Amino acid sequence: MPDIIESPLPKTLLVIPVCGRSRALRLVVESAIEQGLPVLLVDSGSEDGDLAVIGNLPVERLRLAAGLGKGRALLAGAALAKEKGYGAILAVDADGQHDPANVRFLLDVARISWPAIVIGAALTESADMRESSLCSNDFSGFWVRLECGQSLPDTRSGFRLYPVDFLTSRHFFARCRGFEVETLVRGAWAGLPLLSVEVPAGRLPAVKKDIHPHKFMDTLNLVFLHTLLVTRSLLPWPHRRIVPETAAKDPLSLLSEPLQFFRLLCREHASAVELAAASWVGIFLGSLPIIPFGIVTIVYVNHKLHLNKLAGVVASNVCVFPFVPFLCVEVGRFLRFGCFWSEFNRQTMLHEIHYRLWEWLLGALVVGPLIGFAGALLTYILVRYLRSTSGIKKMKGLEDTR
Repeated sequence: MPDIIESPLPKTLLVIPVCGRSRALRLVVESAIEQGLPVLLVDSGSEDGDLAVIGNLPVERLRLAAGLGKGRALLAGAALAKEKGYGAILAVDADGQHDPANVRFLLDVARISWPAIVIGAALTESADMRESSLCSNDFSGFWVRLECGQSLPDTRSGFRLYPVDFLTSRHFFARCRGFEVETLVRGAWAGLPLLSVEVPAGRLPAVKKDIHPHKFMDTLNLVFLHTLLVTRSLLPWPHRRIVPETAAKDPLSLLSEPLQFFRLLCREHASAVELAAASWVGIFLGSLPIIPFGIVTIVYVNHKLHLNKLAGVVASNVCVFPFVPFLCVEVGRFLRFGCFWSEFNRQTMLHEIHYRLWEWLLGALVVGPLIGFAGALLTYILVRYLRSTSGIKKMKGLEDTR
């Protein structure tokens, strides 16, 4: 086994953003000081008197305008760190969910590959937040995989090690909850390795989080953010990179190695959710009036979204001509005039073909997502069933009867 070559880490600043009331603030700050790293407290929204709990502890403080959010607080901390000659910041939330005593786990992983973004994923969660946290993390992880192709166990953790140059050289849109996700996606686009390390539960007592007062607006902001990131991931021009791209291994060729090529194509991005998403994309794009370029478009979009290309192409056959196109034209006609197309003659089918194409497009924007959802749901159920124990046994039974 080859020896692991460790990379020297730059000067690191431990940054604690304070964006609201935190009952565990003093405990977090005390634990951070014990790690021997310089500590910066970035205050962007604490209530009057909240910071009094840290007293005269030896930490640097940066006061920002209230309401800027954790993302802006971390970016301000990174800008100050760059001015003072630091090359990395170690972000720790002030809510006590993560103990700064575990920073050594992140630093040890970063020494193996630097620069990188290192995430501290908690091994355990409190019972009152387990179910909702896991659901939110699965949802967030799905979008991260879609946008940059990376699968990570905890995409929402606020316990992170960031390169300062990365945070200060990129424009980020998210201010609060979506900031962690956006940094991961843009970090992957920039060529940074996304590393995750499990950290044990620290000695800090469990502190129940306060209910966020702007949860609805945060959800809308997340929808906007993911729409923006997905759209950017589909655009053909390359991303600005921090780490140069290494020479890739020659890909398998359809002509020289057809069997291996199709086996790889079938296995890639093959979780039930990913196959369902690929089916939705294939059906939706297959319903659009882009027949000459349909397969090429489906392959391109699924490739850019890190979805299974073969599943998308196969699913698009649901939209075989003329059934789905005819349904789309009828729905589009109804949307335009409030009535269905019933006169099938030379005038309406040839001379007014441009109107039919327009109606096809309008109808596809309604019919495509609905049929795509049905196809995605069927794909998900079928894949989960076939991969279950009972499904495998029944498939083996059918083979034995042959």
